[in-house]
Amino acid sequence: MGKFEKGILGGFSGIVGPVVGATWRGMDILRSRPKRTQRVPTADQLLQQQKFKLAVQFLQPVRTIQSKYFGTGSGVKSRANLAVSYTIAEAIQVVAEVPELIFNKVLITRGELAGFQNATLATQVGGVLEMSWQDNSTQGNAKSNDAVSLVCYCKELKAFEIFEGIVLRSDLEAIVTLPNYCIGKTMEVYAFLNNEKETMASTSFYLGEHTVI
Repeated sequence: MGKFEKGILGGFSGIVGPVVGATWRGMDILRSRPKRTQRVPTADQLLQQQKFKLAVQFLQPVRTIQSKYFGTGSGVKSRANLAVSYTIAEAIQVVAEVPELIFNKVLITRGELAGFQNATLATQVGGVLEMSWQDNSTQGNAKSNDAVSLVCYCKELKAFEIFEGIVLRSDLEAIVTLPNYCIGKTMEVYAFLNNEKETMASTSFYLGEHTVI
């Protein structure tokens, strides 16, 4: 792979002979065109491809969050790529040769900000989720004005409902109302905190599986 500076015509993308032009992390690059192969993938390779597809499709709706708040982007791996790698390695199991997500191991964010203390979630009639926690705003790097976000996922609908920055750590309670189509469905619920400058987040906390009433 080679990097080149923009000339009078600027960068280019596409294929010219054996060369592919593209933009990668804000840089114009040239690389050789991949060679076609006639090899048939092994069972292990096919399984890994299925895991990768499952992880990417599942995480796509939270990619923006993870691009800011999942680990530390370094080298060739972005934060979003780190999230995919983690999910494949730690949050997917294989049942009857089919990859499945392990929801209590899924992480929406991964960071060094102090998390919640004794967080719980209860459901109320009308699609209401009520989360509460204890005050730990004086512990470690926690601040009273850290923002609280809730992320809900419905396996049946393969859909996320995301509520970002709804209250502050010092509020000790967050109440959200899910859309009517979620009523009667089971939701996997996660919560995380981020600091006021949006430069740091906590590792997301799994609040369990809940049936919306």
